[in-house]
Amino acid sequence: MENGAIIYSCTVAKGGVTMPNIKSAKKRVIVNQTKAQRNKSRNSALKTAIKKANAAIESGAENRNELVKIAIKKIDQAAAKGLLHKNNAAHKKSALTSKCN
Repeated sequence: MENGAIIYSCTVAKGGVTMPNIKSAKKRVIVNQTKAQRNKSRNSALKTAIKKANAAIESGAENRNELVKIAIKKIDQAAAKGLLHKNNAAHKKSALTSKCN
């Protein structure tokens, strides 16, 4: 979406490229792109927080408890937004806390 232009994603069918014609389908494409970008950003922040916490635990840094706390918060936020299943979030949190202790 550069310079206010709307870019529709198109699907490649057997006969060629198809674009949405119906107004609601066009809107759905835009909404899906927006949500995908938001999810990608949140997922990246989550992975970064987990990597920082793991690195701090392995190196024995003094602020490792704080980094683990931040990572657990990011995991909870991801689970609340539907990026992670609640059991997967619980598994990640358990693994971090057991490494930390």
